[in-house]
Amino acid sequence: MSHHKQKKNIPYKDIIYKLSIFIITVTVIVYFLPREAKFNYQFDIDKPWKYSQLMATFDFPIYKDDNLVKHEQDSLMRMFKPYYNLQKDTEDEAIKKLKNIYHTTYKKIFPSIDYLQYLEHTLREIYDRGVISNNNALTLETDSTMAIWIVENRSSKTEMVDKLFTAKQAYEYLLTSDSLYYRPEILRQCNLNDLITPNLTFDAERTQTAKQDMLRNYSWSSGMIVSGQKIIDRGEIVTPEKYLILESLRKESIQRSETSGQKRLILIGQTLLVSVFIFFFMLYIELFRKDFFNHKRALLLIFSLIVLYCISTSLISERTVVNINMLPFAMLPIAIRVFLDSRTAFLSFIITILICSVNLLLPHEFILIQLAAGMAAIFSLRELSQRSQLFRTAFIVTLTYALIYFAYELIMVNDFSKMNGRMYIYFIINGVLLLFAYPLLFLLEKTFGFTSNVTLVELSNINNELLRQMAETIPGTFQHSMQVANLAAEAANRIGAKSQLVRTGALYHDIGKMENPAFFTENQSGGVNPHKNLSYEQSAQVVIDHVTDGLKLADKHNLPEVIKDFINTHHGHGKTKYFLISWMNEHPGETPDEAKFTYPGVNPFSRETAILMMADAVEAASRSLSEYTEESISNLVDKIIDGQVAEGYFKGCPITFKDIEEVKAAFKEKLKIIHHTRISYPELKK
Repeated sequence: MSHHKQKKNIPYKDIIYKLSIFIITVTVIVYFLPREAKFNYQFDIDKPWKYSQLMATFDFPIYKDDNLVKHEQDSLMRMFKPYYNLQKDTEDEAIKKLKNIYHTTYKKIFPSIDYLQYLEHTLREIYDRGVISNNNALTLETDSTMAIWIVENRSSKTEMVDKLFTAKQAYEYLLTSDSLYYRPEILRQCNLNDLITPNLTFDAERTQTAKQDMLRNYSWSSGMIVSGQKIIDRGEIVTPEKYLILESLRKESIQRSETSGQKRLILIGQTLLVSVFIFFFMLYIELFRKDFFNHKRALLLIFSLIVLYCISTSLISERTVVNINMLPFAMLPIAIRVFLDSRTAFLSFIITILICSVNLLLPHEFILIQLAAGMAAIFSLRELSQRSQLFRTAFIVTLTYALIYFAYELIMVNDFSKMNGRMYIYFIINGVLLLFAYPLLFLLEKTFGFTSNVTLVELSNINNELLRQMAETIPGTFQHSMQVANLAAEAANRIGAKSQLVRTGALYHDIGKMENPAFFTENQSGGVNPHKNLSYEQSAQVVIDHVTDGLKLADKHNLPEVIKDFINTHHGHGKTKYFLISWMNEHPGETPDEAKFTYPGVNPFSRETAILMMADAVEAASRSLSEYTEESISNLVDKIIDGQVAEGYFKGCPITFKDIEEVKAAFKEKLKIIHHTRISYPELKK
């Protein structure tokens, strides 16, 4: 009952996991997509219009050029009259103060009463025109204001700014306005500064209201475009007049999209678009790459890379400092190609490019050049095993970018003088950044637990510490492993399996024999066989232990999981037949405890592990042949592999009967070459 429940829970958990990946991927991508409206055209004055005919889909004004607006508004501001309130009391207090001081002080200084009358008359004239503070005078001068409104009670009048007085100017005017009759040296003896106080105060509120009214009434446009009107056609030169119309259309389009309702619609559209793309991509994996679909780390790798590139594109498109063509998009299919396969790499790349293009001003141009570069990257890097291959790929990708963009410009611009040379610099930078795929692959290996061909090549180097130790400790097993590696790699190439993986797995499959070297015939010398002192059960256990000992050594030396799979499956769930049959021969009629003679591993589950099991058994058996003829080798290979098939070792792996026949043929050819007897050289007759 519990077993039945467990079986039901597994798909349920898988659905939750895949649904979580879908929701998280869509949410993160949409979160980073910009919600601001974009005007999807690029244009410059005196350059041809690169797109198809553009028609107005709504009425909009032709906005004036920014420089013209500034010029007209500056003119308006110069004509604008700020408001100042007149304090009438200030004048009355100054006249009263003058008369008081005259009777106490000035009467003794002035030659006649005419001086008093002059001062009173001149003060009234000054206050009537207006006295302002130094700060207000500076503001009026800065703003180039020509006149102001002077408000007294409910009436107002206009006064030119050059008629107004500051305290200093008023004092000078008092001294010199009639210097012919009233001598300045006499007037200077009086403290006339005390009679002058600003009587105009700035009315900020009324001025601001008037300014807003004036700007509100200002016409920002110089005409109208009506819906259905042709704006520009392909190939037409963008004149300054056309440029103003296009700029006006851009501003109006963005303004119309900035309302909360419009932003909500953009968000819904983005969510729908990304969801559809991601859904169809997941459907592809489910239908055509089920092994990846059931491999959690494979799904995580693919969608992490898609999300990473979508976020990077969104961030770059918001900042104009970096050009989007500098981002090495080809790194994405390279990474997926190295760890998974070409078709998945290409489709994930297409999905990423289509989603990223939503951010950009020229999506069709972007899609065109990126798809070509992605294909070049996938085709030029079938298997990454050397750093030099990455240099070649980077060069091919850069060249593809340049050629496709050059062809595109010939079609769209068709004028060498107007071509964009900067783009080719961006492509070169892109190619240089693509070289960083090497450290990225290492990072992805460690993060997601994959193993690249680069790592497999490094592991298959016989100067590697563990392999060197194996060659010294168990030379016979080491030679056997080398032969198995050659056989298995040849067979893998024949059926299109991963030859580098199976070669590396073959080198390490028997490392567990290092724990008890002498118990394995290929390492015995001098005719000493330690199995003579053991029971068949004990001997079987020592041989069986080389699998578990191998897995422990693999853990100790941090070998990848894919290599451990070869150690664990090369005998599968088979039996140590030599000791089992020997026991049965000695105990006729008795039933043996088969568990003591059975390997603890699992049967092969991939084409590569199946090839290794076959190669291991065939190579070991071929050593016991009394003669190496085409017939004996062929019979041996058929007998061993047909026996493995009959025992059901390959039921759980995706290898076909056709594949098995190809593997057999490869083994037979290889063994004939390995064990071919040389021609005996004739001796010279005397």
